[in-house]
Amino acid sequence: MKKGRIIKVAGPLVVAKGLEGVKMYEVVLAGEQGLLGEVIQIKSGMVFIQVYEETEGVGPGDPVVPTGAPLSVELGPGLIGAIFDGVQRPLSVINLRHGPFIVRGVKEKALPRDKEWEFEPLVKEGDEVVEGDVLGTVKETEIIVHKILVPPGVSGKVEKVFSGKKKIEDTVIVLKTEDGKKEISMLTKWSVRIPRPVKKKLPPDIPLVTGQRVIDTFFPIAKGGTACIPGPFGSGKTVTQHQLSKWADAEIVVYVGCGERGNEMTEVLIEFPELRDPRTGRPLMERTILIANTSNMPVAAREASVFTGITLAEYFRDMGYNVALMADSTSRWAEAMREISGRLEEMPGEEGYPAYLASRIAQFYERAGRVVNLGKDDRISSLSVIGAVSPPGGDLSDPVVQSTLRVVKVFWGLDDTLASRRHFPAINWLTSYSLYTKDLDPHYEEKVDKEFPPLREKAMELLEREAELEEIVRLVGIDALSAKDRLVLEGAKSIREDFLHQNAYHEVDTYSSLKKQYLMLKLILFFYDKSVEALQKGVELDSIIELPVRVDIARAKYIPEEEMDERFDKLIEKVEESFRSLTEEKEVVNG
Repeated sequence: MKKGRIIKVAGPLVVAKGLEGVKMYEVVLAGEQGLLGEVIQIKSGMVFIQVYEETEGVGPGDPVVPTGAPLSVELGPGLIGAIFDGVQRPLSVINLRHGPFIVRGVKEKALPRDKEWEFEPLVKEGDEVVEGDVLGTVKETEIIVHKILVPPGVSGKVEKVFSGKKKIEDTVIVLKTEDGKKEISMLTKWSVRIPRPVKKKLPPDIPLVTGQRVIDTFFPIAKGGTACIPGPFGSGKTVTQHQLSKWADAEIVVYVGCGERGNEMTEVLIEFPELRDPRTGRPLMERTILIANTSNMPVAAREASVFTGITLAEYFRDMGYNVALMADSTSRWAEAMREISGRLEEMPGEEGYPAYLASRIAQFYERAGRVVNLGKDDRISSLSVIGAVSPPGGDLSDPVVQSTLRVVKVFWGLDDTLASRRHFPAINWLTSYSLYTKDLDPHYEEKVDKEFPPLREKAMELLEREAELEEIVRLVGIDALSAKDRLVLEGAKSIREDFLHQNAYHEVDTYSSLKKQYLMLKLILFFYDKSVEALQKGVELDSIIELPVRVDIARAKYIPEEEMDERFDKLIEKVEESFRSLTEEKEVVNG
């Protein structure tokens, strides 16, 4: 291939000449050390390259070598449990061979070439296969079976099958296709900027159960859905994403640390290998892929990291797994785009971000979805994308937040006021929303209880009414409220403290099934309805507020799942008995 020469270096941006025939998004090797870069603009014979490594020491006259391939990821056994940087360099391997810092120009394969995997074929000689069919499986971890698929665009008849222990580059299947023989190994590559193909997309009508009450009950996300978590520093974005990684109803988790502070990413790298998967009791890393691209790493790699992450997620979705991708944080990704755009001298948009900010964010989130995969067996799976946004000062008018909200359908607005009150998850119930709610209601009615959606609506009305009454209290004091309005405040307080507040570090409260969430909400609102009835019969408000059963209601969140049905039935009976006693006392006094 014809080499080019560098004519200008501006931070991560390198400008070269003499690269005739090079294409957009092609990977090149810049400088004497062969630094990894990607073509992002071609203009008047000049090629603009964003380099994914520090460019110190690179200067005019240095060579640039095209590779003829786009920025791609390696796909195959060995991905699960691995920790990569933004361009899929294996950080654990680099640490072992080169030390704790990424050496410039280091070339390490993303997947180990020397490890042998036990390949179990699911096809035999003479079988006809089409793109997306499962050719065989590999036991990647104790809980994940890695499926080897027919690559997109390939179909034919199986000629040879090789089973047993194989390295990922070894041929495991030979296909006879219209274009001749095609040898298939366990290793494939895919360009990160091209979505992997599917047969068709399905409507989002199944919830991604997270076990977090404020999310599942009030602002649910569908499998294959998209969600945004904006919030200021210290409001709990990272802990919320940790909870979702641990408890969400997904078999595979891809966690992209995009431009976050090094100490935060260190916490993730230390904590995740120690977390236990609550469903299997195995380490959570046995179904997790981590991509670490901290704020002190080269800025250009940050721009690529989210596309690297979502391509890996799509690969496991193609196998039939439900995948959840956590991106923390897309604000840092947008800042990387802004820096590169500035160095390209492009016309800036709002707050200096490039004019294509919204379309690039849309490209990322629109790769989510619940789909029918390629192949004859019509595997149904999903890829859900949850992105944290860190607007400066928590300003929700920030262009990154606004561009994200135009694309995603769930908004979990974190509130630093709630966080300062130690109310976690600090998701503000008055500003958050989910556009999946109506689509998911039939599922809640069928799988949980037909009363679940009406209970949610009633609870939200109480919370909204509380906000209105608090304005009056601030102006004229609580004494100006009627007993009925003060009861509304008490009911909303119970919803906030006994239902919405959830302790991520408590072994029982950390997760609530949909059934438990329904029973908890039913209990709280049953007490409220009984309170309204008692008030109408002339019972004093203070007598209602001081009922001992309220302590039992507050502690209901700590009831283990296996004791749920029996204990909640007893609590309902206890509430009825408490109000029966109150009413009888009132009648005796009046009599």
